[in-house]
Amino acid sequence: MNLLTGEYNNTLDEKGRVTFPAKLRSEINQNVLIITRGLDRCLWLFTSEEWDLLKNKLMNSTSLFNEKNRMVLRHFIAPAQEVEFDKTGRISVPQSLREYASLSKDCTILGVGKYIELWNSTSYDEYLCSSEASFKEAAEELNNINF
Repeated sequence: MNLLTGEYNNTLDEKGRVTFPAKLRSEINQNVLIITRGLDRCLWLFTSEEWDLLKNKLMNSTSLFNEKNRMVLRHFIAPAQEVEFDKTGRISVPQSLREYASLSKDCTILGVGKYIELWNSTSYDEYLCSSEASFKEAAEELNNINF
């Protein structure tokens, strides 16, 4: 799988389906994705391979006897589901995940390297505005990266 990049706007239909951009589908090069809750009230989508890597790292580094660890597992692992592309390149987003991310109509799809984020477009715009100052601080901390 190549690096997933790009920002795309699409709409969620009345049946909870969203069309994925052809560029992302071609980079994914498979018919199934794993979708789960992300951070910041968006959804994360992974190829099966990337999901297995993340899931195994989480499972191997957490303890069922630690409350915070169980919370993380319940947030990411428990709601994860497989979704398939239909003939027209759409995926059906499960109702519980649509509710978590407040998906209704306008959606933003982001290629973020090894995974994809699916946002309510309004929530994403608000996130960008509210995180601008923090983003600048985080970027400053990357000062050891030279071109």
